[in-house]
Amino acid sequence: MREATSSDEQRTRSAPAVRSRGLTYGLIAYGLWGLFPLYFPLLEPAGAAEILAHRMVWSLVVSSIILTVVRGWRAIVTMRPRTWGLVVAGAALIAVNWGIYIWAVNNGRVVDAALGYFINPLVSVLLGVLIFRERLRPAQWTAVGLGTTAVLVLAVAGGSFPWVALTLAASFGVYGLVKKVIPLAPTASLTAEGLVQFVPAVIYLVIVAVAGTSTFGSLGPGHALLMASSGIATCVPLLAFAAAAQSLPLSVLGLLQYLTPVIQFLIGVFWFGEPMPVYRWVGFALVWLALIVFTADALRQARRAAVARRT
Repeated sequence: MREATSSDEQRTRSAPAVRSRGLTYGLIAYGLWGLFPLYFPLLEPAGAAEILAHRMVWSLVVSSIILTVVRGWRAIVTMRPRTWGLVVAGAALIAVNWGIYIWAVNNGRVVDAALGYFINPLVSVLLGVLIFRERLRPAQWTAVGLGTTAVLVLAVAGGSFPWVALTLAASFGVYGLVKKVIPLAPTASLTAEGLVQFVPAVIYLVIVAVAGTSTFGSLGPGHALLMASSGIATCVPLLAFAAAAQSLPLSVLGLLQYLTPVIQFLIGVFWFGEPMPVYRWVGFALVWLALIVFTADALRQARRAAVARRT
């Protein structure tokens, strides 16, 4: 009895330390993702397609090394055809997301990219309704309505459809749904996706090399090293996120996710000096209001669930 009590006390004392580590990992993950707009321009004059191909190849190299260290290859070797099908879908979706994001950052569309990740939680809610027939609470409908209004304001007043933001939000939202049903640990899942992406990425890199338009190796070792570092830049925040997800409540993790688009938005406006006319501020204000409503409702539901579990 004393041993059980001692064990319970030890777990109680260690819980804050675990949460503190989880918060640190979460800040690392979302902070690094937020700083990506400062990284990808360093890879120019390589185009978005070449950067994407290198990111695929070097991400596979890094994730394969990590998977070898943790002895996780068996999970991939024994995968069933259905799981491989999900992995192929996930690999295609994240490739689209990465490609659009890299293009946006290197073409003066950082604020549009930030908008996409602000909208992403609302898109995920809509996907839950459309695919899983989930019922939304009034506050969630209000948030979705405000987000939809924001998109309409940006499209009508701006004179163009905000395709960058919506493509990023939709691709990442669907990717999140696919990842939920892939029965693999994060490192194994990332490696499996990299195996799917490897062949088309290498084929593209061979084509540009033969055509003489490849920048890898032709602009000195510094540029080549930066291109290769895209593997580390991809894997480190993903692994930090996986560690944070294991240690933090979903409510805290949900709040942390806004750190990435906030940093991206600030970089786009104050570092790159992207224009923010009045209609854009209005659109972003509506999105931020939607997220406040959405987050407040989520936190309220989390508190109610916690009280219900205690009783």
